[in-house]
Amino acid sequence: MKWITYLMGQRWVLWILLLINIPGTIYGYVWYESQLNITPPKFLIFVPDSPTASLFFCFVLIAFLLRRNWPLIEALAIVTLFKYGIWAVVMNILTYFVDGFNIYGYMLIFSHLGMAIQGLLYAPYYRIKPIHLMIAAVWTLHNDVIDYVFFMMPRYSVLDQYIPQIGYFTFWLSMVSILITYLLCIKKDRYQLELQ
Repeated sequence: MKWITYLMGQRWVLWILLLINIPGTIYGYVWYESQLNITPPKFLIFVPDSPTASLFFCFVLIAFLLRRNWPLIEALAIVTLFKYGIWAVVMNILTYFVDGFNIYGYMLIFSHLGMAIQGLLYAPYYRIKPIHLMIAAVWTLHNDVIDYVFFMMPRYSVLDQYIPQIGYFTFWLSMVSILITYLLCIKKDRYQLELQ
């Protein structure tokens, strides 16, 4: 596994990931266009969850290419990439059981699983401190409140009857994402690497 982590720190890999994540992020915002058009302005920043997570990671990659660390952005990236990556995988699998699958569903599952994995793979390179994780945790849990109290969550119409259960699952997924970030990035005996 150490060779994979070492490989992820190579500049050419960082460039490839950036060139994949930028159009993926743009596509994500386009995917939310219809929902954003009917979202009150004060909630706009909280609606496009996955592309915003991907945008955080784009900034992390840019910082790495500049041989810099932006710890707050790193914390926001790893927590939200894992959370919304796994969330979208689970929602698309549930959609399959309710309404059947299509090629679009498979694309969403694999792309969001990739989001979750890439955020974790860079954990040895992050320089997150407890205060950064605390801010990321507040952002993430506040987003859950906006989604499931004010009903600004991403729309999967075939799953509307399960909103309370999805909200409960999402809260605990947030907690798991925060815990994973603590274990991988804050805990004292964690594995660390320098960028190449």
